Parts: sequence; structure tokens; C-alpha cells
Amino acid sequence: MSKILDPLYLSQVSQTYKGVLNVVNKFRPQSGAWVSESGGAFNSGSKDVSPTFVDGFWYLDQMGMAATYDQKVFCRQALIGGNYGLLNATAFIPNPDYYGIVLAFTKESDPDLHVYAHCVKKKPVVSVIFINLSKDRSFNITLSNLKSEDDGKPNYEFVGKQNTEEYHLTSLFGKMKSGIVCLNDVPMVQPGSRDIPAMDPRLVDASAPIYVAAQSIAYVTVRDFEAPACV
Repeated sequence: MSKILDPLYLSQVSQTYKGVLNVVNKFRPQSGAWVSESGGAFNSGSKDVSPTFVDGFWYLDQMGMAATYDQKVFCRQALIGGNYGLLNATAFIPNPDYYGIVLAFTKESDPDLHVYAHCVKKKPVVSVIFINLSKDRSFNITLSNLKSEDDGKPNYEFVGKQNTEEYHLTSLFGKMKSGIVCLNDVPMVQPGSRDIPAMDPRLVDASAPIYVAAQSIAYVTVRDFEAPACV
């Protein structure tokens, strides 16, 4: 668990991704590299870590980093089986990592805060993921966008008109090795039910800073953020 929450340790694999990208560009630029099997820990994973909330800090960071270096596919080992399955092998309910999705990298503003972003499919919308690895620091984040250049100097501005849609993932009762993830404070496992609860966003005024709690993961969808690549 200590390695998963260490931003320097997580970043080490970037050299591997970079090396693979260089090889592909040199010898087979028309192809694309895949991460064909991943799980965070070998030999069926770690029984006390892989199926718990804390594993998501590794999983989501890896997918975002892989997208940064043009990996086309990121395969997880496995849907079910071992300790690293996305579903519980007995009850078949989702483990916390089941709710993870891949986003492409933008910028890191702090060693403990990893940030990735991507265009939402079929819509000119930006979705951003914030991964807060800090044990005791929260972040208030203000979005900005390059609008124009004044006297050759970039002018950054963003005034949102539509509410942002926020999905905050935290561990149940603050226990990092919990097998249950909470979405906007609602547990994603309901007693006596195998159904996945409704995954409704928290609607927030777009002009307000985005709050990311310590050791949490937040997805934020911004519907009026002008990103030329998403048009």
C-alpha cells in the first residue's frame, strides 16, 4: 500500500512507457502498443490490497499514464479470478477498481496530485480526473483555459455557465483497504443486493473551485470548457 500511495514510485514506470513508445515510433509507427495484462501485483495480486479502494490509485494513474504515451489498449487481469479481479469471486459484486475509466494526461500541478483529462466521446465536453495521493492535504482547484494572447502573453480564463458534474470516489469510513468504494459519499454496495446503485453526479457551480479531499479520486465533467481538440 505504501508504494501505491507514493507518487515517485508510481512515476517510475513512465520510463518504460516512454521506451516502448520510442521503439514503436522507430520501427512500426503505424502500429500501436498494448498493455496486454496488468494487475498491480503478480501471482493473482495481493489479497489485502488488490481488491480494495487503495488499488485504484495505482490503477487509474497507470491507465492515464499509458494514454499519455500512446498506449492503445490497457487490459486488466482479470474480470474475475484471483485477488486482482474486478469482480468479487464469491459474491460477484464489483470491487472498487470496477468503477475506473481511462483518461489522457494533461498536467501535474503538485507531486501528490495527478491530473488527467480527455474529450468526452461524441460530445464537445472535457472530463478531468484528479488523483489525490496525499494523506492529509486536500486541494481546491480552479480551472483555466487559454482564451487569447495579449501582447504575446497567454491570457488564461474560464467562466463556466453550466454546472460541472462531479463524481468523488472515497473509501468507506476512510479505510484505504476497504473493499467498498463510495461515490459522492454513497456506498456502491447495498446490503442484500447485487445491483449496482445509480451513479448520479454531484452538480456544482462551475465558477466554484473543485474540492478534492485527501486520498480521494474525483472525476469532473465540464460541459462548456472550450478545448479545440474536443470540437
